Amino acid sequence: MSLPAAFHEIAERVNNWGRWGRDDEIGTLNLITDATVREAAAGVRTGRRVALAVELRQDGVQTGMIPGRVNPLHVMVQVNQELFGPGTVATSDDAVTLGLQAGTHWDALTHASHSGRIYNGRPADTVTPHGRAAFSGIHTARHVVGRGVLLDVAAAKGVDRLPGDHAVTPEDLDEAAEYGRVTVGAGDIVLVRTGQMRLYLAGDRHGYAFPSPGLSIRTPEWFHARDVAAVANDTLTFEIFPPEIEDLWLGVHALDLVEMGMLQGQNWNLEELSTACAEEGRCSFLLSAMPEPFVGGTGTPVAPVALF
Repeated sequence: MSLPAAFHEIAERVNNWGRWGRDDEIGTLNLITDATVREAAAGVRTGRRVALAVELRQDGVQTGMIPGRVNPLHVMVQVNQELFGPGTVATSDDAVTLGLQAGTHWDALTHASHSGRIYNGRPADTVTPHGRAAFSGIHTARHVVGRGVLLDVAAAKGVDRLPGDHAVTPEDLDEAAEYGRVTVGAGDIVLVRTGQMRLYLAGDRHGYAFPSPGLSIRTPEWFHARDVAAVANDTLTFEIFPPEIEDLWLGVHALDLVEMGMLQGQNWNLEELSTACAEEGRCSFLLSAMPEPFVGGTGTPVAPVALF
């Protein structure tokens, strides 16, 4: 089944292939510059820190809906072991197996493909079982730190959580920016709050997963027009699920990751951040969201922190 014409029309308008050269592997992260980071750091005034990651745990956000994306399987491999003989210092070690997109994470640009291509026009078959991602693996996104902006769509609409069938539109993003008295600009890392995370935090993993509000197929053009560097939200699927266009599954993924080369993140806990922004009287902050550098990875766990 081919992708609909509406998808290809948007793809043509937001395409960034070649914008930073044919060899580029990081896409819109090029928009985070020394100057944008200096400006963001200068905005740290109170030192207040807000953690944005959900806990990595065996009963985490994954329900089995996505094959192979397992919650962490955490085992102890040493427990108070005196490695150098009786009476010496003892150590404990542990090991973990998990899906790299299991909890709060970034999707690498190689996480999605369409029409046989990944970002910058490279063949999709450069991602292989043993070689992993030959280009644009998550390890190439070496530092993700800059100005974060919260677009609190739920709060702007006066609700705790958007309905499960709500597709977040460009108009919603404009409304949230006005509500937060913030202007989104080049190099910003945008966090979109729907309130869906409240279901997971209340113990409803299945309700959190489906149905879910999320970004509309129309939002990539909004981010492209503003030269946004990366986008994350507080849902499992990132985009509205089920999709707003019948049979167009993960269309926003394809536009963001493949066409724009824009990093995107899911399962971010934005609840405390929403409160902090209201109390601080601003929706912008310094955001540190450094990827774990798994070579060739198509995603990575991340423990983001917002600093005010």
